[in-house]
Amino acid sequence: MGVDDSLARYTDAALKTSAEVIRCYSTSFGLASRILDRSTRSSIEAVYALVRVADEIVDGAAAGAGLSDADVERLLDDLERDTETAMATGYSANLVVHAFAVTARSTGIGVELTRPFFASMRADITQHEHTQESFDLYVYGSAEVVGLMCLKAFLVGRPVTPEEDAVLVDGARHLGAAFQKINFLRDLAEDFTTLGRSYFPGVRPGNFTEADKNRLLDDIDEDLRISAAALPGLPPTPRRAVALAQGLFTDLAVRLRRTPAEELLRARIRVPNPVKFRIMAQAFTGRAVPEPAAQERTA
Repeated sequence: MGVDDSLARYTDAALKTSAEVIRCYSTSFGLASRILDRSTRSSIEAVYALVRVADEIVDGAAAGAGLSDADVERLLDDLERDTETAMATGYSANLVVHAFAVTARSTGIGVELTRPFFASMRADITQHEHTQESFDLYVYGSAEVVGLMCLKAFLVGRPVTPEEDAVLVDGARHLGAAFQKINFLRDLAEDFTTLGRSYFPGVRPGNFTEADKNRLLDDIDEDLRISAAALPGLPPTPRRAVALAQGLFTDLAVRLRRTPAEELLRARIRVPNPVKFRIMAQAFTGRAVPEPAAQERTA
């Protein structure tokens, strides 16, 4: 086996590893990724696998192993250095990092997107409450840049005009922001009691009101509206996959709106599987997913 064959085999193993990481953590993402062609799906899985590994360092497995904040920060720094080196060289001994680096090199993802991501992950170690400014920076780095990475994968081999690109970039950023804010909202109590974090400026479980909930959801609905307007500019297959993801979170936003604020502090709201499959069928057939306000009116 030649050197090139060895690298190709290693890359194939790395991409399969990333796919398995995602399947272990996200059923909703698994549904959406099925719509994509194989090459694009592998790229998106590679992006999300790296995001998941970083998140587990900050919030999950590393804490479960009893690592200190200093240990966590060192691991995160090591992961960022390894990621940037692999993006420059095309190789990492870490299979997830290798898969991401190969994807980054083929799609044009650069450090202008990875550095804000790692900065937001690093903020989780030391910053437990946010101002509006730090919140906006956190959401950009933790979620909006992930949407922009996915957009680069969707547009490989498809030229767009500057005007089209501006609409798609805006849509990708707002969809990423909507996803993150929805997760913050439904994890409000757990984030505060387990992790000691309050993401939304001025909002804590002890003073969380119905007015707070509706104000946050109004902002999320606007994110979803902007991202939905960008859907027609995507290539057909990614458009259906993103429509599915948008539909799932739109339905979740509606369920959060219907749930009293005090109940959100006791239960994590989910989209039932039958509803997920209905939304998936809509996305496969190209049917537009209603905006949250429209879903609420027709419920």
